[in-house]
Amino acid sequence: MNFPICLRVIGLSALAIGGFAQSAPGPARPHILGVAHIGLRTDNLDAARQFYGRQLGFDEAFKLDRPEGGLMLVYFKVNDHQYIEVFPGWKGPEELVLSHIAFETDDARQLRDYLASKGVKVPDSLRPGLDGNLSFMIKDPDGHDIEFMQYMPGSLHSRNFGKFLPATRVSERIIHVGTTVKDRAAFDALYRDILGFHEFWHGGMTDDRTDWVDMRVPDGTDWFEYMLNVNNPNARTLGVMNHLALGVPNVQDGYKAVMSRGLNPARGPSIGRDGKWQLNLYDANLTRTELMEPAPVQTPCCSPMGK
Repeated sequence: MNFPICLRVIGLSALAIGGFAQSAPGPARPHILGVAHIGLRTDNLDAARQFYGRQLGFDEAFKLDRPEGGLMLVYFKVNDHQYIEVFPGWKGPEELVLSHIAFETDDARQLRDYLASKGVKVPDSLRPGLDGNLSFMIKDPDGHDIEFMQYMPGSLHSRNFGKFLPATRVSERIIHVGTTVKDRAAFDALYRDILGFHEFWHGGMTDDRTDWVDMRVPDGTDWFEYMLNVNNPNARTLGVMNHLALGVPNVQDGYKAVMSRGLNPARGPSIGRDGKWQLNLYDANLTRTELMEPAPVQTPCCSPMGK
């Protein structure tokens, strides 16, 4: 009577011994859609309002106060899903002006679980933040704060979709953000191997070196830029490297717009090593905002421009 059952038990054991038994798959990575925002500290909020608001033309859409009282941050709105967050109270050179960068996901809880399954340190649980969205922070290999956020119905941002989008905006999209990177292999292990970003261009100050690596998000067109070969940077250098880029259809038009609003860049538009027209602008705390056209007008250096 028990013979068929024994056979089944033996058969299952044999499959396990033979290596065919499969463990339960871990959580899948949800979509990572693009850059959500960059967070910057300042010791001069009026100057930040002048630069990001009046000269770049973004509305100061809303703000958040600290639970204990006092202003926490203001939001300059680029589009419904992208912002420049400015935090007052920068402590000076001992603290980075860059607070954090953030990417949008369509499922923050699943992304938290996925990263935990890959050995990345994440919070034990998630709950809506003061703005009503779901988000969490991790540390990159150099200690920068990297946030992943999901816009939730009824949140501060979602309630204002379609609002605060004036025609004065010099750009309608953040196309990339960049930070200093000490160890490319360590960043590749996180961004490429775990998060699914992929390289589509690299270049350098000369053709035989790599100073920048552009890593596109897995489920969108924005990218994160590795800024390599940065040694003992001063505040100016950090502002150049820890930067954001705004996509514009025509850099010359952007140049004319900011000039008409009282911003006088030290240098005018130029063609970068990637073959694209660009214009570098700096806020009062030396963070670089790059206006960039979407397509090269001449052959990029160093490597083909991928997709």
